[in-house]
Amino acid sequence: MAEPAGILVRYFASAAEASGREEEILPSVATVGQLRAVLVERYGDAMTRVLASGSFLVDGVVSRDDDRSVGARVDVLPPFAGG
Repeated sequence: MAEPAGILVRYFASAAEASGREEEILPSVATVGQLRAVLVERYGDAMTRVLASGSFLVDGVVSRDDDRSVGARVDVLPPFAGG
C-alpha cells in the first residue's frame, strides 16, 4: 500500500476545536514554520491563538522551532495546563 502524499496532521484538544477535525492530510511542507503558516491561513484566528502557545510533535520530539524539518506526521499540541 502506498503512503499518502502529504503530511498527516493530527490535532488535539483546542487545536482540534480550531480545525474542526482530529486529523487530515495536508500538502507537504519542509518546515514547522511553513506548516504553521498553512494552518493559520486555513483556520484563522482560532488556530493562531492555539499555535501562539502550543507546540508541534515532530518525529516524537516536541518543537516550537519554525526551522525544524517535518516528516510524514505532525501532531499539533495545545498549551498544557498543570505542573
